[in-house]
Amino acid sequence: MTPFVFECAGEALQALPAGALYWPARRLLAVADLHLEKGSSYAAIARKLLPRHDTRQTLTGLARLIAALRPATVICLGDSFHDRAAVERLPEVERRTIEILTARARFVWIAGNHDPTPPPVGWGEVAEEIADGPLVFRHEARFGPADGEVSGHFHPVAALTVQGRGMRRRCFLTDGRRLILPAFGAYAGGLNALDPAIAQLFPDDYDALVLGRDAVRRLSWRQLRPDAVMTS
Repeated sequence: MTPFVFECAGEALQALPAGALYWPARRLLAVADLHLEKGSSYAAIARKLLPRHDTRQTLTGLARLIAALRPATVICLGDSFHDRAAVERLPEVERRTIEILTARARFVWIAGNHDPTPPPVGWGEVAEEIADGPLVFRHEARFGPADGEVSGHFHPVAALTVQGRGMRRRCFLTDGRRLILPAFGAYAGGLNALDPAIAQLFPDDYDALVLGRDAVRRLSWRQLRPDAVMTS
C-alpha cells in the first residue's frame, strides 16, 4: 500500500489506495460514506438481491487501516450507516467489530443525509462538523470558498480510457484548497468527477487522485472522461 502525498490548505496529507485519508501530523484517519448495511436495506426495502456481506467487507478494510496506521482519531465523514434502521440490522459479529474498532481510537461520526440518527452510546462522538487546525471535516462540501474543507457525500469516480478500454475508478478530488474523499463503502457506487454537481465546487483547475490496487495516481480533470464503460 503506497500512499500518495499531497498538500491541502498547506497540510501534508496522504491519499491511501484503500480510499481513506491519513493526516500524519495529527495521526488522523478519515473515511467517507461507509453506507453500512446497504445490502440488507436493498434486500428488505427495494427487493434487490444483493449479497449481504458489504458491511463485513467495509469494516474489514477499515480494521486493516487502523491496525496498520494506529491512528489517534478516526473521522467518518457521514453516511456511515445507510439508513436510520441500519444499526438495528447489524449482525452481532459486525456490531462487535465496531465496538472493538471504536475502542482503539477516538471516533468521530459526522452526521450525513442518510444517517441523522446518532450511533449507539460508547461508539464515539457525533458532530455536524469538526475543525482541526486549518482543516474542517464535514459531510457535504459547501458552495463557495472553503479553504481546508474535507468532505465526502459525492462518491467521486474518475472515468478513464486506457488502451482503448473504458473504466471507472474511485478517486479523491482536490484543488489544493478543498478535498472530496471517495466513498469507502463496498456498495457505495459513484458520481463522475466531471459531473456539474462536483465541477461547480472547483471553479479553477482540480485534480483526481485515482485509486489503483496498490497506488494512487494524480490526474488533471482534463485527462478524465464524462463517461466510460465499467470493466472488471
